[in-house]
Amino acid sequence: MKKLFSLILVTAMLSIGVASFVQAQNEPKPAETAAAAPAAEESFHQTLKTKFIEGGPLYMTPILICFLIGMAIVIERIIYLNMATTNTDKLLKEIEGALNTGGVEKAKQICRNTKGPVASIFYQGLDREHEGIDIVEKSVVSYGGVMMGNLERGLIWISLFIGLAPMLGFFGTVVGMVQAFDAIESAGDISPGLVAGGIKVALITTIGGLIVAMILQVFYNYLVSKIDSLVSQMEDSSISLIDILVKHKLTSKK
Repeated sequence: MKKLFSLILVTAMLSIGVASFVQAQNEPKPAETAAAAPAAEESFHQTLKTKFIEGGPLYMTPILICFLIGMAIVIERIIYLNMATTNTDKLLKEIEGALNTGGVEKAKQICRNTKGPVASIFYQGLDREHEGIDIVEKSVVSYGGVMMGNLERGLIWISLFIGLAPMLGFFGTVVGMVQAFDAIESAGDISPGLVAGGIKVALITTIGGLIVAMILQVFYNYLVSKIDSLVSQMEDSSISLIDILVKHKLTSKK
């Protein structure tokens, strides 16, 4: 939790700094004159900076913070889940061979030297092998639940930012609309240009929030799909491990 709060604090400070820098970069320079040649077509990066300023750093910065923290969690989860992937067929063959040649201790050594939740579950099951198959099965199921919790860690925060980013965008839009109507009231005239300009600026925050939510939603669905695949792999391989242990016990009794 402390790491998460530190990440949020650092990201917020960086985002505010970026917003201030972008705003400073977009301020007109004194040296520019009316006789200067027309500016070249804006690049994509320059367009993003312009829209960020038009939307208002006060309302766009929280959306940017949601995006940065969400993507940081996404990257960490992708790396973790890819490292958690194990070739279960190969691991099961190695464990079965180790049980036949060196017993349970050799099989446990193979699990210790293998990374991933599947190997950890196998180790817990093998460590209770002397207590009977029923205890091994309970141990595998219990520790499998712990491993599944580790796989799903951080997804709740991504889900939060998926819902929060559009709401922040809508909030900025509502505030912008209020400001636009205040400007109309002050001007005392309903000018199409004034109304259209105010509404355009107000809607930029909604667009920003929706874009952030869509990007995070794509990665969220990928992570959920990856976790479902790993959980299915863990369940299938755990059943295979129980079968191997039953076969080993029957063989050793002969």
